[in-house]
Amino acid sequence: MGTAGVIDSDQHLVEPRSLWADHIDPAHRADAVRMDDDDAGNTWLRWRDQTLGLALVQTPGDTGGIGQLRQRALAGEAPAAHYDDLLPRDHWDPAARVTALDGMGVEEAVCFPNYGLLWERRVGVDRPALLANMRAWNRWCASVVTDGHGRLHPVGHVSLRDLDWLDAELGALAAAGVRTAMVAPALVDGRPLSHPDLDRAWGTFATHGIAPCFHVADQPRPFDDAWYVDADRAFVPTLESVFLYSAAALALTDLIVNGVLERHPDLRIGVVELSAVWVPLYLMMLDGGVDFTTKLNGQPPAALSLRPSEYFLRQVRVSSFAYELPTNLRSQLGGADLLMCCSDYPHSEGTADPLGDYGRGQTYGLSPDDWPGLFAGNAAFLLGRS
Repeated sequence: MGTAGVIDSDQHLVEPRSLWADHIDPAHRADAVRMDDDDAGNTWLRWRDQTLGLALVQTPGDTGGIGQLRQRALAGEAPAAHYDDLLPRDHWDPAARVTALDGMGVEEAVCFPNYGLLWERRVGVDRPALLANMRAWNRWCASVVTDGHGRLHPVGHVSLRDLDWLDAELGALAAAGVRTAMVAPALVDGRPLSHPDLDRAWGTFATHGIAPCFHVADQPRPFDDAWYVDADRAFVPTLESVFLYSAAALALTDLIVNGVLERHPDLRIGVVELSAVWVPLYLMMLDGGVDFTTKLNGQPPAALSLRPSEYFLRQVRVSSFAYELPTNLRSQLGGADLLMCCSDYPHSEGTADPLGDYGRGQTYGLSPDDWPGLFAGNAAFLLGRS
């Protein structure tokens, strides 16, 4: 077993090759996301006639190796070994992941999709195909709950573009024991997340006890596509990395200042793998910006009973890597306890030793006993336990 109570707020399960075809509604099988091998033996994620990305076996700490493999594949060179032969069992098998948690000293893990981070924006040009592939992942999540024996918490994948579909999907996820679902921090067919037509969605999340989570992914972008000048040749456009948090900050501002969190106090929101260092400055600007524009305009955007930042502190939880120095962030937040530990395992930018990273030396020096909220309590809040 892992260290008592530790909950890793960000891990990833790699989708098996046939997940989408196996779990998608039969009427949409031709639109299933799939994995194909090219003539050289490289494995690619594809949808219809589009290539969505290279299927890669990642190792924590080896981001440079990912770049080299990608360039070789783009040049048509054969891989040193086939994808299926390299993929460790604990990357995709829930039971094996539970065993891996023991080695990490982690009791439980919140598990986001892996390849599901690559396709929402592009598959989203066809709404039925988008929803069908999301549902395929969500159906697999039910088996992860069962095979994880209470230690793995798969994250659903949903959209607000069809509210009847959303209600049904969240109901099915909740019935399967899923407590979080990834949603894009983006306009919904031209409407902000606070739009009155979408208010039903936030009530639906709260009713089903599922926390929407914003996570790094290829989703509708916060800036015009023209800014992403390297998008055609990059795995991750540089602009997306520099402004990693921007879409989440924009979405949360919209939800807070336009009254959604006021109307839905039971709604809980996760911000995961989008960094945490921006949060102290953001909360200062959130309160200051609302105060200033309320005076300047003569009225607020919506009637709020709390300070804008208080909604964030009450209802939002944010993952913080060890290198972001969460102790310093907590001090900048006036002692507010809203951060969650995370590993991003097994991604190359992640770690296979999260407790070691948070506890290393005087620079970090944190243990679960030092900060129960960071190591368990705030993730438990997101999972609806308190």
